[in-house]
Amino acid sequence: MRTHDWFRSHSFHYRQFGNARELGRIKREREVSVSLILPTRNVAETIASVLDEVENLRRPNSRLIDQVIVIDADSTDGTVEIAQRYDVEVYSENVLMPEYGRAQGKGDAMWRGLSVASGDIIAFADTDTGNFCRQLVTGVVGCLVARPDIQFVKAAYRRPFTQATVSVPDGGGRVTELTAKPALNLLFPELAGFVQPLAGEFGGTRDLMYSVPFFSGYAVEVGMLIDVLDRCGLSAMAQVDAGMRKNRHQDLGNLSRMGYAVLRAVLVRAMQRRLGVGAGLSADSWTETEAGSYLHAVAAARGVQLDEYAEMLIERPPMRVALGIEDAVEAVLDGAVLDGAVLGDGVLGDGVLGDGVLGDGVLTEGTLGDARMGETAASESVVTA
Repeated sequence: MRTHDWFRSHSFHYRQFGNARELGRIKREREVSVSLILPTRNVAETIASVLDEVENLRRPNSRLIDQVIVIDADSTDGTVEIAQRYDVEVYSENVLMPEYGRAQGKGDAMWRGLSVASGDIIAFADTDTGNFCRQLVTGVVGCLVARPDIQFVKAAYRRPFTQATVSVPDGGGRVTELTAKPALNLLFPELAGFVQPLAGEFGGTRDLMYSVPFFSGYAVEVGMLIDVLDRCGLSAMAQVDAGMRKNRHQDLGNLSRMGYAVLRAVLVRAMQRRLGVGAGLSADSWTETEAGSYLHAVAAARGVQLDEYAEMLIERPPMRVALGIEDAVEAVLDGAVLDGAVLGDGVLGDGVLGDGVLGDGVLTEGTLGDARMGETAASESVVTA
C-alpha cells in the first residue's frame, strides 16, 4: 500500500466513530474489553484532570474502558497519592517484572504495564497533557472497536508551542519535526504519513501489543511504529485526528537527547532490515560505552563544556515471550496432538485455549503471573549495545 493511498483511506477523525456511549455498545456487542495504561512521572499538576476524563469513559452509560492502569516512576510530587483517589490500579514501575531489574525509562514502564493488562484492546496515553480531552482515548479506542480490520492506531493532533505570553499554534513537537519525520521519510517512507509518529496516545489489539518488543526511554514510540509495520503491515495501521494537545515543553538540552534516542532507534531498525536480522542488536554493532553515552557539547556562561549523559537503549522482548506464553501454547498443542481427540470442544475449543488457560485463567492472572512475580525468571533483557 502506497503512503498516499494509506493516508487517504486510514486517516480518520474521532467523530467518525461516534460518542463513548455508542462505542461502548459496539464494544459489548463484539464482546471485547479495553485496558488503558497511563505512565506517570511527577505529573501531579495534570494527573487529576486526565483521570477525571478517563472516569467519564467508565460510567455505566458507556463503559468504554474496563481497566485503567497507572504505572508510576516513583514520583516525588504526590502523583501516586492523587491517582489512588480514583478507581484505578496504581503500580510502581519497579514492582512489575522485577526479574528485569529496575525500569529504564518510559518505554520500559509501558512494557511492564502490559504484564497486568487484561483487555482485548490495550491503549496508552501520556499524562503530562494540560488540556487532556477524552477524544485522545475515544479516537484511538473507537477506531479499534469499530474497525476489526485495524490492529494499531495512533492519535494525530496539533501541538502548539506556548511559553510565557507567546504561543505558536503549530510550533510544538520539535523532535518529531526535526528528527523523527526526516528519519522515517529516508529510511521507512511507508510511515511518512503519520502526523504524530511519537504520539504517546496509541493502542492495539492484545495479540499485537504482546507480539512486539519495546524499546526503553524515548525510543519506544518510533521503535514500535516500525515493529508494528513489520508485524502486521501498513493496511492494519491507522491514525485518528483528536484535535489539539498541549503538553509541557522540554529545554533544548533534553530535546537533543530525545532526538538522539529516536534517531538511534530508527537507525537500529534500518540496519537490521538491511542485514536481514530480527529485533535485537548484536554485541559488536556498537560498543556498550558508545551505546550508553551521549556527549553534548555546549557553550555556557562559564565557558565551553562537554556534558555526558547515560542513554541506554534497552530492548524488552515481546510480552508473550517474557511471560512464556509461546512455550505454553506449544506445550498445549503438543499435548493435544498426543492425546488424540482433544481438538474438538475440549482443549482447543472452549477449554484451554478459550476461556481457560489462555483466556482468563492460568496465563493471564494465574500460574504464570504468580510464578513470574515469584522465583521464576524470564529470559534475560537484551541491551542494544
